[in-house]
Amino acid sequence: MNHANPSSAQLPDTRPTASAKTGIRFLQVLGPLLWVAGLAIPSVMSPAWITIGGIFAIYAIVALSQDIVLGRAGMYDMGHAVFFGIGAYTSAILSLSFNWPILWTIPVAIVLSAALGAILSAPIVKLRGDYLLVVTIGFNAIFVLAMKNNLFGLTGGADGLFGVSGPSFFGHVFGSQSHLFYLNWVVLAIVLWLMRNLDRSSLGRTFRYIKYDELAATTLGVNARNYKVAAFALSAGIAGLAGTLFAMQLSAVSPGSFQFTDSVVLFAIVLVGGQASVPGVLLGTAMMFVVPQIFTEFAQYRYLVFGIAMILVMILRPQGIWPARKGAL
Repeated sequence: MNHANPSSAQLPDTRPTASAKTGIRFLQVLGPLLWVAGLAIPSVMSPAWITIGGIFAIYAIVALSQDIVLGRAGMYDMGHAVFFGIGAYTSAILSLSFNWPILWTIPVAIVLSAALGAILSAPIVKLRGDYLLVVTIGFNAIFVLAMKNNLFGLTGGADGLFGVSGPSFFGHVFGSQSHLFYLNWVVLAIVLWLMRNLDRSSLGRTFRYIKYDELAATTLGVNARNYKVAAFALSAGIAGLAGTLFAMQLSAVSPGSFQFTDSVVLFAIVLVGGQASVPGVLLGTAMMFVVPQIFTEFAQYRYLVFGIAMILVMILRPQGIWPARKGAL
């Protein structure tokens, strides 16, 4: 069967409505303005808030990568912290054990994470719903166990690896929280640009067709398996990039940062914020990592509060707080 482009007459119409176009234009203006305003954080906020802003950017990138698999391709991945961890450990090992400059490790972290995403997903993408979810949980458990057992004598065991430095330009190390914030903020902008272009590309449209009606897409010649593997690889590569930023942000990596609960948080951020909705994912990330800092005395209950919020959203707004519109980001 020849591969053909899915027809809008047979598959769900994802073209923007008039109201959606208005919303898109609004976001196209508001989004960049908010990003530019965020550049002022190191100048007007305390060091603690600068760190929080940097961590928000990192987890926003990981959550956006999770949204590629869950929100766009419609696959239940509850082990996404694995690829986040692969990126972090790759950069930390190359930097500490082999004396690579941290910036040189970024391409390796991205490629290795993407390759692992493709390899692990290839035999399981035919699974549906909770079956796929259980398998990805297993991957997460295996990854954490391997890191705790000091795989190949490189991962540092349960204590992890320490002393990861920030990037260096012409001999000057940019290791302060302000420098790292700017780095994370710029990378977030690049990932947002990639997500915007993904939604407008034939690849992104095919992801949505597979999510809405895989049988119809397959009937029209779409190789659903290959596209699902591509979704996993793309999301894993972006998560690996965030992993490198995470290693620099904390100057350390350990198995405790990439456990099953961390995958659950990423999964929940997408569900609560809104699947296939960039503003929704950013809002969900802020709810998880920024809002608790405003109420610091209750910060230890953030998982409880977020869990309650997830229950309420699933009951009252099953499409998420900021659901995606047709044609919207």
